[in-house]
Amino acid sequence: MNLFGSTFKDKKVLITGNTGFKGSWLSVWLHGLGANLYGISKDIPTSPSMFEELNLKGIVTHFKEDVRNYKAIHEIIEKVKPDFVFHMAAQPIVVTSYIDPVDTISTNVMGTTNILEALKNVNHPCTAIIITSDKSYDNVEWVWGYKETDRLGGKDIYSGSKGAAELIYKSYYHSFFSNQKQSNVRVASVRAGNVIGGGDWAAYRIVPDCMKAWVKGESVEIRSPKATRPWQHVLEPLSGYLTIAQNLSKDINLNGESFNFGPHAEYTKTVKELLEDLSKYWQLKQEPSYMSEELSEFHEAGLLKLNCDKALFYLKWLPTLDYNKLIEFTSTWYYEFYNGNNDMLNYTLAQIKEYENIAKKKNIIWTK
Repeated sequence: MNLFGSTFKDKKVLITGNTGFKGSWLSVWLHGLGANLYGISKDIPTSPSMFEELNLKGIVTHFKEDVRNYKAIHEIIEKVKPDFVFHMAAQPIVVTSYIDPVDTISTNVMGTTNILEALKNVNHPCTAIIITSDKSYDNVEWVWGYKETDRLGGKDIYSGSKGAAELIYKSYYHSFFSNQKQSNVRVASVRAGNVIGGGDWAAYRIVPDCMKAWVKGESVEIRSPKATRPWQHVLEPLSGYLTIAQNLSKDINLNGESFNFGPHAEYTKTVKELLEDLSKYWQLKQEPSYMSEELSEFHEAGLLKLNCDKALFYLKWLPTLDYNKLIEFTSTWYYEFYNGNNDMLNYTLAQIKEYENIAKKKNIIWTK
């Protein structure tokens, strides 16, 4: 298949936050697409970690640096001269933002600023995708999806930091990247959320917490069992990020735009429903056990979904997986890992290949 128009084959692609969950999946996919990979991250964020379990240091030239260190980031970008940059490095956990708001703000706001500042004076063509979050929107919990033009911000520190990152992106675009006679860089921002899939072991996330508990035969603590989320597999937004990068590198009219990437509306399920569906692939000897009181001491939105009409109209992008396949992909990945599969890199590649084949059968644009 001529995926993404072979845009990334033999190109230098730099991923910040490459050791994280989404960064690891993106690294594996881009490796399969023939890209030359470079990564920036300050540490391995979890134990276990997908980056380590799949031995991704073997396919990525990795720089152990913090995106808050402007001098180091500038030197790396100057040295690598990437064709594409995917900025994912962030403090990604809502609960952690309450515990350490300063670290969250400095990472998510100044980290993004440093990436954009380092890109400002590059002397080669470069396409940069700034990844923020669906939580960058000021969530008033209405039932329809948020559009890219809706108000940014939020009631919690994490949402505020992501909304601020979007404002920084917008101001850098208008100040430095909008005039292509003066800039070699094209930029876009992307927003997604409620992403699940194998290989996520981040703290305070319900799917990793659930998998760890099931391995031990323990009950699962659900902070907000009735909270409704439009769940999507990690490959869905990543296909969107790659699609906008492909299109932006060829179409100046997309420079400075922002795009939402999310699932079909019917994939909206409660946390409890999601866990019950995931458990079906685990051959549990008894029904999964839950502690399902409303336990969260922090504000957590009950409903947040995105309107993805803009991505459909301008990029012809659509999500690929149905809900049942989303559940299967996620649950079986963890089941394989915890039940002795010693080659999770090839298992991950096989899931990506299956995802590509499903997209091809559905005639989705990026498979052409």
